[in-house]
Amino acid sequence: MGRGPTLVVSPLLALMRDQVVAAGASGLLAGSINSSNFDEWDQVLHRIEHDELDVLLVSPERLANPRFMERIGPLLGRAGLIVIDEAHCISDWGFDFRPDYQRLSRLLTESADIPVLATTATANARVSDDVSVQLGTETLVLRGSLARTSLRLSVVAGLGPLERFAWVDEAIGQIEGSGIVYVPTVADTTRLASFLASQGHAVAAYSGQLEPERRAVVEDDLRHNRLKAVVATSALGMGYDKPDLGFCIHVGSPDSPVAYYQQVGRAGRAIDHAEAILLPAETDERLWEYFATASIPVPATIDAIMAVLTEGERPMSAPALEASTGVRRGRLDATLKVMAVDGSVELGAEGWMATGVPYVFDEEKWSSITAVRAAEAALMRSYARGDGCLMEFLQVALDDPDPGPCGSCSVCTGELPPPGRSPSQGSVLAAAEFLRGQDVIIEPRKMWPSKIDGLRGRIVGADEGRALSFADDPGWSVAARSTAGPDKALPDEVVDGVVQVLARWRSRWAERPVAIVPMPSDRHHTLILDLADRLGAIGRLPVLDILGSSGEAPGRDASSRDRVTGLLARLSVDSSAPVPDGPVLLVDDSYRSGWTMTVAASLLRAAGVPAVLPLVVHQLP
Repeated sequence: MGRGPTLVVSPLLALMRDQVVAAGASGLLAGSINSSNFDEWDQVLHRIEHDELDVLLVSPERLANPRFMERIGPLLGRAGLIVIDEAHCISDWGFDFRPDYQRLSRLLTESADIPVLATTATANARVSDDVSVQLGTETLVLRGSLARTSLRLSVVAGLGPLERFAWVDEAIGQIEGSGIVYVPTVADTTRLASFLASQGHAVAAYSGQLEPERRAVVEDDLRHNRLKAVVATSALGMGYDKPDLGFCIHVGSPDSPVAYYQQVGRAGRAIDHAEAILLPAETDERLWEYFATASIPVPATIDAIMAVLTEGERPMSAPALEASTGVRRGRLDATLKVMAVDGSVELGAEGWMATGVPYVFDEEKWSSITAVRAAEAALMRSYARGDGCLMEFLQVALDDPDPGPCGSCSVCTGELPPPGRSPSQGSVLAAAEFLRGQDVIIEPRKMWPSKIDGLRGRIVGADEGRALSFADDPGWSVAARSTAGPDKALPDEVVDGVVQVLARWRSRWAERPVAIVPMPSDRHHTLILDLADRLGAIGRLPVLDILGSSGEAPGRDASSRDRVTGLLARLSVDSSAPVPDGPVLLVDDSYRSGWTMTVAASLLRAAGVPAVLPLVVHQLP
């Protein structure tokens, strides 16, 4: 009594919205500061400074903002309580999900006289111990049972990509209530949601790429059962509150029992029965391996960043750092976040700068995290095989104090929810027909990277292009396997699919192509030339093998600047060949960063080709 307002650190917009509403229903005055309500920040801070709010909710990223911390400082001095929701993110388990959570341990040690409540529904003993170490020696840890009698766990193994889509289609038509279908990538949210909508289901896609306003609409529509299902990435997870959620289906396995239980725990909170169903995928292992290492810092990368920032006289933007260090953007951004948490760099209004604090690479720490992730992936492998009672398996994996067989999961009963072990052939054919009829549009790159001699500004190169398939496309897994395999002619069904892409694309052409130009390739020379020849024969177009290459190709992890520089030295146009007087199709096996196609198209345009239309078999994420 008599203490100041409560500060709640909360990780997700959906969670904040629900918490503000719940506080109001309890008679408390609450406000939030996050990325979606920038226009309200001054008003909210004014109210908290004048004791007009009982609760202030902030995202962990606000703690990295010096201006915000300067203004919130007086509040910390008189706060009655600090609440850290989803506290497992403080631990190294969540360092790459929300790295700014790890600033909390330092913040709290500076506010030692303020009581702290850290809450999470999903943390094993290792994570709990780590959180309590970071919060202080006087931390009291309380754990309860994780068993949920309302939740029926099932694993439906052995389905192929199209069968999984068809299974979900039939399942949500038979399972009562509304729910969430989790998928591993943003591309999968739109693919699966579009297919389910074509089958007559009221569904929506949800990911971190949605605008905040649209996310709020989707959350509300699901909460009020205007949607049968939301197809979502893990962005719809922690804290989303719908007590009567009837099902949670995973198309592909999360990489740890903690992550899996975190998501299925959305279902069955206030109803007697809810389904939690896992459809393991053959791509799970590859995704687990990628995410396990993608954000682990590399000493050479850290050294390159520190060298550039230390030598520079001014702060540097991320694109400028990419150009100066040669580190590709994704790796650069992940490393900067980790370094910022440890205080060796900071992001100001004008860009990144070194703080003067050296970054000490903790080999033991990162090796331990890698090992733990491998062990957690092994646990999910066992779960997907059904190596015992599924609920007991999760309880043991999360160090539940009282594990035991549930008697109701698919392993205990031998029964699966509808449609059972496999969907109907009609549903599989419907999925194949829908997915194989979708256009994959390749947007051309617009601007050259900085600091390349002779090139700057807007690119004159490729027009909008097309791909047969994108990422782990269930409709065209044969195309992905073909472009990842040995150098040989594509199967007839893949070539027929490319022809259908051209047939749909034709209505968008300002002018019909007059020739086909194959991309030179060290890896798939035969595949690309054969595809060009077969398309040329079908479309009665000449194949002009006028692009050449020499030297080594740039590495996949090279920065954009280094890739373009290397490609400019490697690729060339045969100056003795006649230049087509109309658009050309530029054919390649795959498309990842787009720089190879972009440089080749710009060289063709410089040689006099009026338009270049990229056409590839498979676009990689």
